[in-house]
Amino acid sequence: MLIGYLRALLITDPAIILATIVLGTVSLITSLFDASGNTQHRVARFWSRILLVFGGVSVKVSGLDQLRDQHSCVLVSNHLSLMDTPVVIAHIPLQFRFFAKKGLFRIPFLGTHLRRAGHFPVVRGDARASLKSLTDGAKTIRERKISVLLFPEGGRSGGRLRAFKQGFAYLAIKSGVPVVPIGIAGTREILPMGSVNIRPGPVRLRIGEPIPTKDLKPHDRDRLTALVRERIAELSGSPLEEPETAAQDSEI
Repeated sequence: MLIGYLRALLITDPAIILATIVLGTVSLITSLFDASGNTQHRVARFWSRILLVFGGVSVKVSGLDQLRDQHSCVLVSNHLSLMDTPVVIAHIPLQFRFFAKKGLFRIPFLGTHLRRAGHFPVVRGDARASLKSLTDGAKTIRERKISVLLFPEGGRSGGRLRAFKQGFAYLAIKSGVPVVPIGIAGTREILPMGSVNIRPGPVRLRIGEPIPTKDLKPHDRDRLTALVRERIAELSGSPLEEPETAAQDSEI
């Protein structure tokens, strides 16, 4: 335990901080020449891979063939740790943007990257702001043919899959693109909630079969939300949290 702590304090954490500063600067510079955010996303993929290597995190990925014919989709994943985002960015070979808490946009380098790359801020507890973010996301998907990533539990879970908010279903139906369920396991052990030290170890990322939404209507949100939650529970091996609580409309 002590050796791992010293390794994180003296080697891993400084290396990640340095990589974040350097690549954050690169992302900012490239944003001056590429307003699409595509180059910034490639920089983020490189940063994510570096973070995983420095942290000693090995990721086993299955189901990549499910993305072979996907150009635009809504990626939906369970959420166990802050490591979930770099794991997905490093291993999903699509141009995608994601919804992140507005507070993250205030963090130096990270916040600048999020804004310039075209990610979407989320204001928790503000239904009107959430609806605007979802509408902007749907427009981006349709116009630019890219994908979007959401964690519909509304925050990190303790291992059991919490009730899903319906924002992702609204977004997918409004955009007319498939929902791709993703199951993550192992990240909570790598970076537990409340910790800043990454622990070496294995992570599993499983990509499920895309769920079409082309013929669905807004009133199908409940059914789609329940189906995706069941699929992600299977992919991640996470038990469903009981009792379920109703997700609120148009929340992310």
